[in-house]
Amino acid sequence: MKDKILSAMEKFSRAMVQPLSYISVAGMILVLGVLLTNTSVTGVLTFLQWRPINLIGTLLYECVMVIINNLGLIFAVGIAAALAKGEKHQAALIGLMVYIMFLTANNITLKTFELLAQPSEMLGLFGSGQASVLGIQVTDMGVFNGIILGCLTGYIFNKTSHKSFKGYWAMYSGTRFTFACMLAISLFLGYSVAFLWPIVQQGINFLTSVISSSGTFGLFLYGMLERLLIPTGLHHLVYAPFQFAELGGSLVVGEQVIVGAYPILMTELQMGVPFSDSMYYMATGFTKTFGYLGICAAFYHTAYPENKKKILNVLIPLALTATLTGITEPIDFMFAFAAPLLFVLHSVIAGVFVALLKVLGIHAMTTGLINSAIMNVVAGIERTNFPMMYVLAIIQILLYFFLFSYLIKKFNMMTPGRNDMLDEEEEVVEIIETDVSGVVNPAYTYHIIDGLGGKDNINTIENCFTRLRVNVKDITLVNKDLINKKANNGIVLKGSDVQVVYGVEVPSIRKEVDATLASL
Repeated sequence: MKDKILSAMEKFSRAMVQPLSYISVAGMILVLGVLLTNTSVTGVLTFLQWRPINLIGTLLYECVMVIINNLGLIFAVGIAAALAKGEKHQAALIGLMVYIMFLTANNITLKTFELLAQPSEMLGLFGSGQASVLGIQVTDMGVFNGIILGCLTGYIFNKTSHKSFKGYWAMYSGTRFTFACMLAISLFLGYSVAFLWPIVQQGINFLTSVISSSGTFGLFLYGMLERLLIPTGLHHLVYAPFQFAELGGSLVVGEQVIVGAYPILMTELQMGVPFSDSMYYMATGFTKTFGYLGICAAFYHTAYPENKKKILNVLIPLALTATLTGITEPIDFMFAFAAPLLFVLHSVIAGVFVALLKVLGIHAMTTGLINSAIMNVVAGIERTNFPMMYVLAIIQILLYFFLFSYLIKKFNMMTPGRNDMLDEEEEVVEIIETDVSGVVNPAYTYHIIDGLGGKDNINTIENCFTRLRVNVKDITLVNKDLINKKANNGIVLKGSDVQVVYGVEVPSIRKEVDATLASL
């Protein structure tokens, strides 16, 4: 049972990693877009205000943000394809159609029962429990809808895509039968969540009332839940009522009453008056700006040596994106499901530091490294006590680095750069110290297949970043001498699983092996 659970978790982790692998590239482009459009930067480098440059920066930023804002769709398609054992393009297409049908079914249900929320002029749908996804107003589930649908599509695809029928029903054979099954499931789920998910949301609303009446402890809960609920999309229900509505306080300016932490902060900044405590509800940016630097440093430090260079190229743009813009989802989803203990701990730390800002009397702006620095200098030390904020920031970065590094190594967590690390329980058959270079020679694929016991002995074959992962029927038929005719960095046997470490060229080898298997 334990092995089955661990195997299922590993498959899910690998499925999550594949669609997110593109986020690293997107993060690099996003940073460039931010630098070209950030008003703090363009105010100093005035040539960046030239319209063509501004247009390029806006295009880069907005076109990448549309991916970040639609991770649910990416998961629905990517996970379905990653979990499918064959015809992955068909699974991906079904995942796409299922996601759209789910959204539509949910929207129609909300309309039919007159449950559609009315967007406000200031917040839109924020805090309403609903969101606009692909232009369709639906129940806000964050990325959970895509993850659930992607997993279901992959599972049902593997169970049904080989089914065949005779006569008139032949048209429903194969992947079309999978589509029919998932059509029914997506419609049922779209209908159900319209009534079930708000129950979860009501629980969050109750917590917000507790937060507002619990002083410093309430701020801890506020900061913790704002991070902890990111994978569900329910974090909007935590921060929106405080940052943009009455729970965040009120400020009377003449005959005007200003409500919400954000409008109050901007008004007090402009008026030059001392900041009120309502600004602590804006302090969720503290961990986004500083803490993620420590998290990324821990991921790099604990990465498998052969992955360090690769993971560094991934983490640098994502860390810059977090610290400059406060966009942390690409990093969050890299470990929220692969190492949930770390994500819970991360949420607790974030909450503690929101509370510490109040305990230490720090009224500094915290969101965005450049923006917050400029705004704090303008506001002055007396109003913000911002030097103390940077001392606290260094402490948080170091805390994340050392604590995460210890726990990752202690529990061998599947964090970025460690997905391919050898498990201590695995039997290392042989490690060959040879360089892997040059173009893949298709002739070697026959040796690999024969070394795995032949085509009939292979159940499934896939790859991660550096390893060819094969499940075989009879492990005793594996011949390491034949496999080793293609230079590799190690062979690992565990149960009925075979892993061959080829390094970064493994995707090419996998394609060649698949092509050879198809021809046999």
